[in-house]
Amino acid sequence: MNSKKQNAHKKMSFKRFLDSIKYSVQGLAHGYKNEQSLWLHGAGSLLAIILGAVLGISFNQWAIIIIALVVVLAVELLNTAIEATVDLVTKEIHPLAKIAKDCGSAAAFVSGIMATIICLFIFIPYIIDLF
Repeated sequence: MNSKKQNAHKKMSFKRFLDSIKYSVQGLAHGYKNEQSLWLHGAGSLLAIILGAVLGISFNQWAIIIIALVVVLAVELLNTAIEATVDLVTKEIHPLAKIAKDCGSAAAFVSGIMATIICLFIFIPYIIDLF
């Protein structure tokens, strides 16, 4: 590719900005249409948001929970991207492809466990106070 074409691609514009938002929304939509894990994390996030509202958690606690939930979503989307990339490169069962997919899945699993633990640390004292 010549440098003139590369520079044209890198040129910033409002259209490019809008396109990047469009592509991000398409990626999110693809994830929710095709990935069961995103639905499970979405349900867990909804539960956490409802619990937070019902229990009246503090602003700082909201911030912590929102960060944890967004990290889980982001890692799950990256895992989806890793899986798609591996599938693009090879359809055969290869030990390195398995490692890439398993490690991506493990990252999503670990982030989900971390978010669950954070929610438990925040919600359990409120729930205990109800009794």
